Amino acid sequence: MRDILVLCPQERDVTAIRAAHLEERYRIHFEGSDLDQLVEFDPEAFLDEAAQIPAAGVIGTKDQSALLAALLAERRSLPGPTPEALVALQHKPTSRERQRRAAPEATPAFAPLENGFPFEVPFFVKPVVGRLSQNAYRIDDLADLVGLQEIDSYTARYARIAALAGADPASVHGFLAEELLAGDEVTLEGYVSGGAVTTIGVTDSVKYPGTLSFERFEYPSKLSEERQAALSEVAERVLPALEFDGGFFNVEFFVPENGPAQIIEVNGRIASQFAPLAQSLHGRSTYDALFELACGDDPAWRTGIPDGVAVSFVVRVFEDGLVEAVPDPEEGLEVLVRPGLFLSEQGENDAQSYRLAILYGSGETREEAVERCRERAASLNFRLAPAPVR
Repeated sequence: MRDILVLCPQERDVTAIRAAHLEERYRIHFEGSDLDQLVEFDPEAFLDEAAQIPAAGVIGTKDQSALLAALLAERRSLPGPTPEALVALQHKPTSRERQRRAAPEATPAFAPLENGFPFEVPFFVKPVVGRLSQNAYRIDDLADLVGLQEIDSYTARYARIAALAGADPASVHGFLAEELLAGDEVTLEGYVSGGAVTTIGVTDSVKYPGTLSFERFEYPSKLSEERQAALSEVAERVLPALEFDGGFFNVEFFVPENGPAQIIEVNGRIASQFAPLAQSLHGRSTYDALFELACGDDPAWRTGIPDGVAVSFVVRVFEDGLVEAVPDPEEGLEVLVRPGLFLSEQGENDAQSYRLAILYGSGETREEAVERCRERAASLNFRLAPAPVR
């Protein structure tokens, strides 16, 4: 059995690894805690400790833990993406510039916000380094820019980690302005092995009406096979241009009814929330493929659009509140909040809403899968008290 080192695991990692029965094939070492649950973190000391643990491969499933895994893999001469490639990919201005060279038709207009206001309103702004649509806003009036703030703790920690890969810590601060895009929002997930890009699948992203907050993710996409093949062709140009190899990636797109798809962003990590969807329909977890890739093997994923539909459904509310009670644990349910705290004090939330839970369901048709998820979401016993008016 080979040793796999999982850095800073989130609870979802443990659940997915057990669901895929990977503990029967690997000796798995979970090292550290989910970084989003930590206040203080010393990346250099952490890597020094992790260097002592046996490993044939090392992984991380969030942006920062994936970068830590790349740093550790390089130090130990293990397979995986280079830290420099991940930093270039995660730094949105650098990533956009390389995307533009490789796939100009799929890259929206962009400019650092510090260069002034390159677009007429409305336009979109996002942190130079960010996550989960946090602090990403549509700007309809230049006055909206006054209150822009970075996620201080996240950005500061990322700067310390990226510095170990040779990045300038100052470069991770600031915002990027981009032209406003429209169309169906989808995510293409895949991996790169030996320079060859493999698409696992395309997932539709569906938002709560009138918001920027995701309600659910439906796999496989309802896009035509031809349209999905065109997205794969873009990925086959962009990932090599980013010098990314030996790892999982996902590319988010807007797909208009007519014209080329536009890249929202490229992430150099597994889409962990989609792993149950792939396992439900393919009979194989993407974590299984991730482990093989981390050990230097080609996962040989059997490509193709599967039968049926699987859904990841996000239970959200749009007002802050004190969490008084949450549902009991059950299979296919991730509870993201805990009692005794306000929603604003916990969880990974976007600018408009608060996530309570993620649940998973499937069906023979899209309508059946979505309805099952909605019924289950409505039955969950969350009890929230209103937050005081400030």
